[in-house]
Amino acid sequence: MQAPTFADVHEARDRIAPHLRPTPLYEYANLSELVGAEVFVKHENHQPVGAFKVRGGVNLVSQLSPDERENGVIAASTGNHGQSIAFAAGIFGVAATICVPEAANPVKVASMRGLGAELVFHGRDYDEAREHCEQIAREQGYRYVHSGNEPLLIAGVATQTLEILEEQPETDVVVVPIGGGSGAAGACIVADAVNPKVKVIGVQSEAAPAAYRSWKAQELVEDKMETFAEGLATRTAFALPQRILWDHLDDFVLVSDDEIRTAQATLIEATRNLVEAAGAASLAAALRLRDDLAGKRVALVLSGGNATREQLLDVLARKERAPHQAGLSIDRFPVDPG
Repeated sequence: MQAPTFADVHEARDRIAPHLRPTPLYEYANLSELVGAEVFVKHENHQPVGAFKVRGGVNLVSQLSPDERENGVIAASTGNHGQSIAFAAGIFGVAATICVPEAANPVKVASMRGLGAELVFHGRDYDEAREHCEQIAREQGYRYVHSGNEPLLIAGVATQTLEILEEQPETDVVVVPIGGGSGAAGACIVADAVNPKVKVIGVQSEAAPAAYRSWKAQELVEDKMETFAEGLATRTAFALPQRILWDHLDDFVLVSDDEIRTAQATLIEATRNLVEAAGAASLAAALRLRDDLAGKRVALVLSGGNATREQLLDVLARKERAPHQAGLSIDRFPVDPG
């Protein structure tokens, strides 16, 4: 697997453009005050499947060979990668099978079904679903689409950072949630090409730190997977994104699930958007790094908004019980009812 180049990212943007619009990049004064920096939010939750991965799915499926299109594709996912592949498969007339954990997010499950994918439920987490998926791919001859080890996926999702730096060229820092690492790897490729002074910071839950530990050790490792944030929930690191991160990622932060929950509630209230837990990790990291980010222009990738009703009620109820946890209360920023 060759890492994608900046030219590949531009080609990906051309392929994606007929199917996906650029997503908004909004500044929020209340978030800027909380972080002590000039904070912009990249709203990948505005994508048609509610998450950034659809960029990669469209780019990859558009490039399938005739035999691969005829045989169909298969992928394993906790939901957002699966939605991406299902969405793209529908555009290009390709049959898609998605293997998901047995307790997968029902919002994402309903979306994948609605997009026409066949679903296979297997295992207690992403990695058990992935192992089953790989077995089916070998047996049935499907084109297996790994959620990280795909140059076309990384080039596709890198277009989100290209949009950030074109709209706000004075950006100092881009903060990206990491599960498998495709988003952060793409951000590194773009930042290095556009302006090497831009720092890319990754963030993962300390309850599922395989990617973080692999980055620190400069080798692939496995670790526990106990986070509630399914978009960050991997037990193993992925080879291709890690190779890119080893060479180019400026920093990598672990945050607690409680910090993610509080950041999720804060983003929901501050931006009036649906925010899933993984998408809130970037704000949790920015608050953890508040002193280092002071006075800088910071872009936070809100990677997705596919939260269930139960998840939203839980995270908002927790905030009501502890509104000043970690100094994240935004009660002093009331919403104007007019």
